[in-house]
This record gives sequence, structure tokens and C-alpha cells, in this order.
Amino acid sequence: MNEIEIGRGKRGRRAYTFDDVAIVPSRRTRDPEEVSVAWQIDAYRFELPVVAAPMDSVMSPATAVALGKLGGLGVLDLEGLWTRYEDPEPLLAEIASLDPVAATARMQEIYAEDVKPDLIAARVKEMRDAGVTVAGSLTPQRTQQLWKAVVDAGVDLFVIRGTTVSAEHVSGRAEPLNLKRFIYELDVPVVVGGCATYTAALHLMRTGAAGVLVGFGGGATHTTRTVLGIHAPMATAIADVAAARRDYMDESGGRYVHVVADGGMGRSGEVVKAIACGADSVMLGAALARAVEAPGRGYHWGPEAHHPLVPRGERGHVGTVGSLEEILLGPGKTADGTTNLIGALRRSMATTGYSDLKEFQRVEVVVSQYQPS
Repeated sequence: MNEIEIGRGKRGRRAYTFDDVAIVPSRRTRDPEEVSVAWQIDAYRFELPVVAAPMDSVMSPATAVALGKLGGLGVLDLEGLWTRYEDPEPLLAEIASLDPVAATARMQEIYAEDVKPDLIAARVKEMRDAGVTVAGSLTPQRTQQLWKAVVDAGVDLFVIRGTTVSAEHVSGRAEPLNLKRFIYELDVPVVVGGCATYTAALHLMRTGAAGVLVGFGGGATHTTRTVLGIHAPMATAIADVAAARRDYMDESGGRYVHVVADGGMGRSGEVVKAIACGADSVMLGAALARAVEAPGRGYHWGPEAHHPLVPRGERGHVGTVGSLEEILLGPGKTADGTTNLIGALRRSMATTGYSDLKEFQRVEVVVSQYQPS
């Protein structure tokens, strides 16, 4: 492993973003219609390798249902406005209209309302009644408090998502969440993250998680690198975690843990590169926040944007480019990679000769920094 000398007392490994790598065509091509982009986690099969980020600007119960019917997986933020307020629509409209200078402070006030377990049950029931696979997300900090309400409500998949999640959280003030024991005792598959290193991913896989989220501060609304100085270039992070998946399969006698890329994928080319680097599926935020149906009304924000003590995100304007179906399945109306994401993935796989996602993870890539004209 080559390291670069930063100074006499510090060395660092070179890491790569999606812009730093490119996919290389092979000797074989095939028809895009003959390519499969389906994936399966535990007992649940999805026709699209798309998981919606649990963010209020992206997912409401209605958009989670719409995505499920298109073949993806919608994940509702069970600490968001939909479980704090009976009718959050006026507040979503207000957040979209806030002056940028006042946005953070007002969002902190709005999100100070308590999460209500009865609303968790109501939102999950709404999604379940529509006949789609139901997934909900909590942060590690709230999992101890609210997990029973979530499981009792009837989720099919449980997501524990934070800026970073470890299998060994150390706290002198409270009993930390024991992920391994917690996952073992649950009756539903758990997807947990984010993480960005081989070692952290391996530890999370050993907890029994069905999937691991890869990413840290790489999303469109994060300012984690600016505020905390922490950032993980996604191409390298995914490849490292994919290597942990391979080694864990050997260690566990064949247990496969799904790698879900989470962050830094606002356009189709980045989705393609995430799969090429080893991801089984992608968790999209900004890309889906651009949908006409998105609750954010052309704006996008995550829970980091309204953190009560250390905000490290922002409400960003992403605009609206089309319906949810057009963003995922086309037809594309622009050449900037914001629409027909799955069509682009299919075409890239066909151009390089691969027939399914697991095969495509073996595609050749090169380091070739993108120089926009």
C-alpha cells in the first residue's frame, strides 16, 4: 500500500473520489434490454438497485410507496417530521421557503418536537397497506429508545443510519447500543452504517447486519468535511468495504453482506461507478430530491442540517428535473445525468458486456481524473 508523505511526522494513503476513476470498455458488448439490475437482500428482491435515503426532503410515506411500486426501496426517516407532526406538509413548505441565513436556526426549532411512537405506527401502516416492502430508519442514538415501536409497527427492513456508525461505541455517560446483541435479538434484517474503512466495515458485518452503508460526509448537503475535518472519498471507501465483504465471506463460511453506497451520487455516472467499485445497490438522496413528488419542493437537507449542537449540513437547492419515474427510468430529458439513472446503468453494463450487477462489480476501472471542459 503506497503512502504519501504529508510531512515528516505524518503519512497518508491516496484515496479516490468518483471523479478520479473511470470505467473501461471490454471486448464484449450486449443489448441493454438483456441486462438485469435486480438485487436481493435477505428475503426481499428489488428490480432496481436503488434505496432512497431516509431524509425528509426525499421520502414521505407517499414517495416511499411510489418508489416501492417502481421497484426500489423507500426508507422513511422515523425521527423526521412525519413522526413528529400529524401533518408536516405546512412545515415542509416553510422549510423550502426559508431565507438561507435563518434556515438552520428555524429548522432546529421545528425538529425540537418529540418523536411520537403512535405516529411511527401510523406511517408504517400507511406504507404496509400499499403493499410495498417497508423500511424505516433510526439513528444509533435513538435506536435503544424507539426500536420496539418500529418493529411492532411491522417494518420489513430496519436501517440504523448515522454519519458514522461503529460496532464499538464507547461512552462514559450511557449504556451504548450493543449492535451484535441487538441485531441477534431482532426478527427483521438490519442495514447499518455509515462506515468508510475496511476495518470498520468488517466489525459491522460481524454484528450480523444484512447490509452495510458506505459513506461519511459525502452527500450534497453535508458540510462534515468543513465542520469536523472528516471526509471519505467514495470510490476508495466502497472498494475497501467490498474487500471486507469478500474476506468476511471467507471468515463466516459464505455469509454475504450487502454493500450499499450512501452519498456522493447525484448523477447517473456516479451511480454506475459505485456499482463498479463493489456496491450492491445505492442509497440516493439529492438525486431523488429533484423529483416533482419529493417533499422538499426542490430543496434538500439531512438530519445533520438541524443538529441542535453542531450543525454540519445545510438546506441546499437542488431544483426539480422530472417525476420520480423519469429520474429513475426515463425518458431522460437532459444530458447531465440527472434523469434515467437506471437506463444509464443498463447502458454502461451493456457497453462493457456485463449481464448483472455482481458481474459488473468486476469491471475494469482506471484512475483518470475528470477535467470538465
